[in-house]
Amino acid sequence: MGDPRLGSHLKQVRTEAGLTQAELAERIGVSRKTINTVENGVFIPSTLLALDLARALGTSVEALFFLKD
Repeated sequence: MGDPRLGSHLKQVRTEAGLTQAELAERIGVSRKTINTVENGVFIPSTLLALDLARALGTSVEALFFLKD
């Protein structure tokens, strides 16, 4: 389950890149539901998934995810 300390800019960055959840999912080889659950804070991405997301979006993991104070 999600962790309330984890914040995410994934949806914003993905939208700015002009990608749907399905398109981003296809780029990195996961399901659209995986992208949806990460965006909604239900699922905390693994290190590998976070790195794949950042690479696919041309950004850093730190630009996508952050710890809330």
